[in-house]
Amino acid sequence: MIRNEKILVTGASGEVARPLIAYLAGDNEVWGAARFSKPGSEEEVRALGARPVTVDVASGDLSMLPDDFTYVLHLAYYRGGKDDFDGAVRVNGEGTGHVLHHCRKARAALVMSSGAIYSAVEDPFEFPKEDSPIGSAFTPWSPTSGPGKIAQEAVARFCASAYDLPVIITRLNTIYGDGTMFLPMINMAMIMAGKEVPARWDPMPHLPIHTDDLCGQLEAMLNAASSPATIVNWGGDEIVTQQEWCAMVGKWSGMDVKIVTNPVPNTTRTGGSDQTRRRAITGPSRVKFADAFRALFEKRYGQATSNS
Repeated sequence: MIRNEKILVTGASGEVARPLIAYLAGDNEVWGAARFSKPGSEEEVRALGARPVTVDVASGDLSMLPDDFTYVLHLAYYRGGKDDFDGAVRVNGEGTGHVLHHCRKARAALVMSSGAIYSAVEDPFEFPKEDSPIGSAFTPWSPTSGPGKIAQEAVARFCASAYDLPVIITRLNTIYGDGTMFLPMINMAMIMAGKEVPARWDPMPHLPIHTDDLCGQLEAMLNAASSPATIVNWGGDEIVTQQEWCAMVGKWSGMDVKIVTNPVPNTTRTGGSDQTRRRAITGPSRVKFADAFRALFEKRYGQATSNS
């Protein structure tokens, strides 16, 4: 259990950060840094128990933040427009450098990257390992994602070595939980609204991780930080395809599920990543997808019509 620490969380207004802040804030001094451009987002972070601070990490001005954090969770991510590659590299790359330089006295820093960094594979069940090729896949939902994450990881690796700062770079897989912007939850809402669900490939496997497991594995991840940096995929242990989780929603709701598969050239055919290294660090995931996903469904839409 992480207790009595001073922790900086960047990207504090994002959906990945919120459950982590809520998990940490009861026993630690948590600072939540973000641009807070969305009205009410600063108040939401404060309500979680963190101290919100308005920061633009790419500006290089972090003077409003102390430099004595024991842990750093660098979750800030800039997607920008589909053609804003320069902005993605500047914010995600340079911004990471500014944060880690400012917090170079920390005991450990976690830098959140993404499985979108991997090059495309043809076999949907060929899950990339941490040393698999990166950088050549097209990510249609965010064309700047790959270059931005590569810039971020390169700078994070430099900082780990240059400042002797223990860093762990976590390549996040599909996440789900009590949010609205996680892919399984987006698909659930689309089905319940009678909309078609787009899919790039069939099947499209993922290794989804629940936010509770994200929180439960955080301490082990921070303990695995090192200089040079540790790189690890961060997902769950169960293979679940997009088609399978959509079918679950259809069964529980009685709604028709309309999945439209539109293959996109140069995109990877898998949404998963190899979890061997992560299991060696954290042990197995605890949350079972079907049970947790059903609980989320019933929280939003009431009792499921099917017990299976």
